[in-house]
Amino acid sequence: MTNRDRAALFDEVVSAQAPWSGLVRKGQTLRITDTEGCQAVDTLFYRADDMGERYSSQDTLRVQGSAYVTTGTKLVSNEGRVLATVTADTCGRHDTSAGACSCEANTVRFGHATKYLHACRENFALEVAKYGLSKRDIPPNINFFMNVPIDQDGGLAIVDGVSGSGDYVEVTAEMDVICVISNCPQINNPCNGFNPTPIRVTLWDKA
Repeated sequence: MTNRDRAALFDEVVSAQAPWSGLVRKGQTLRITDTEGCQAVDTLFYRADDMGERYSSQDTLRVQGSAYVTTGTKLVSNEGRVLATVTADTCGRHDTSAGACSCEANTVRFGHATKYLHACRENFALEVAKYGLSKRDIPPNINFFMNVPIDQDGGLAIVDGVSGSGDYVEVTAEMDVICVISNCPQINNPCNGFNPTPIRVTLWDKA
């Protein structure tokens, strides 16, 4: 039986530019759907009963030996444990190197006029505060659906996304985790096609 054949525990639309968070218990599967295409979804995972243990992009890259996240990728914590595994992916390209946009980074990259535009780091700060955390507790994140080629010299570039309407990624929890999402509000680079759009989050219980 596939996830599509089973009743979901929840199925929610996250508005353009908005944050979201929720508990995903061990064995449950969370699907993130890019409803309109070309929408970056900045995502973090924390161990639910000890949020000091959290997603580590560095350890995930080291363990996988790959620069990108896709089906089969184990999302590794700063303690070296597997928080979750990517179990389905219709897009095939997800970044975990470029990090989250912030008001400060926007100012440096795009000029002082962008300083007060909403950004992912601010979304994360709003959402993790619900769990007693602060900006200091926001590590480098996954950017689902964001296309970040790496050139031969190791340089990164954020370019037009490759995800289409309805593309999704599914993540199955290997322990109880808190998932925190910023539905990226960036309008100054192509990660959202210069037009942030809604996403959908759906949770299924373990089969």
